[in-house]
Amino acid sequence: MNPLPPGGVIGILGGGQLGRMLSIAAAQLGFDVAIYTDEPDSPAARVSARTFVGNYLDAAALADFARRVDVVTTEFENVPAQTAEALIAAGARVAPNPNALAIAQDRFDEKSYFASAGIATPPFRAVASQADLDAALAEIGAPAILKTRRLGYDGRGQIRIGAAADAAGAYEKLGAPGILEGFCAFEREVSIIAARGWDGAIAFYDLNENEHAGGILSRTTLPARVGAGVERAAQDAARRVLEAFGYVGVLTIEFFVMPDGTLAANEMAPRVHNSGHWTIEGALTSQFEQHIRAIAGWPLGPTTRVAGVEMLNLIGENADEWRRFAADPDARIHLYGKRDARAGRKMGHVTKLKF
Repeated sequence: MNPLPPGGVIGILGGGQLGRMLSIAAAQLGFDVAIYTDEPDSPAARVSARTFVGNYLDAAALADFARRVDVVTTEFENVPAQTAEALIAAGARVAPNPNALAIAQDRFDEKSYFASAGIATPPFRAVASQADLDAALAEIGAPAILKTRRLGYDGRGQIRIGAAADAAGAYEKLGAPGILEGFCAFEREVSIIAARGWDGAIAFYDLNENEHAGGILSRTTLPARVGAGVERAAQDAARRVLEAFGYVGVLTIEFFVMPDGTLAANEMAPRVHNSGHWTIEGALTSQFEQHIRAIAGWPLGPTTRVAGVEMLNLIGENADEWRRFAADPDARIHLYGKRDARAGRKMGHVTKLKF
């Protein structure tokens, strides 16, 4: 792909905070951004040049959007893969590609893909009935986690099963086809953020160490407390995924670090990621600028980390503490412009650098 010159138009599917930060990064490189979203009032729309509000499966609206942009990307993985396919059919260049989106949208397909690529995962089985669940538990054992195959995020769509007796009625409660995953007695959770350009160049950021509360990422710190071998293994897994998909853009894979130092892949996100927000202040090129560079055909930027990092998510009413963070000379606060601070909703984040 020939590099897209400044003045080109980047199309982004989705209007959330990731789209907002991508739009800001694109503007800094001289691009205009057009948002396509099904929300009439979205955080990304308020910082972008233009917004199209429509259904993600409206072929005519998507074709019109395709004519008005130079390249299209996504800010969340649950944009239907059919949307990307419709845009390509209308002549748009789309990154990442529909295949990567489709696999990331289904937990069973995602785990199966990891296994086929030689990337270790927790034990897992597809579950389409209570009988399937009982059989899977007999094979995998408890404790385990029952998850929906699709549309679950931030701890939603999950049921913890501590013992076989807890499985009674669990499938009915889940209410959708699921996947049973065996429990991992891991030491910590980490994520690798990587990028690949149209020319096949790949860049990695330092490994993130992540802490969750209620299924939602609450804190990311760097450097991660792992050895160099763990970081190389994470990079190797990410490289295999990027190259197998012919992927373009930023991609994230979350892992469990086991007591013996091996990694078990939890999930992947074909997009910029919450655990990479620290890169805005903490790396020479933010993950958001990197994604725009990749999809626009520009050279990838340097990923060097400039300091130790602590990134805290502001979830729900925690965002009401903005005055305190704004007064802290060591804190860099980012608020996402969301209207309502609902419980469990990501409202912003704060990054602190430690030199």
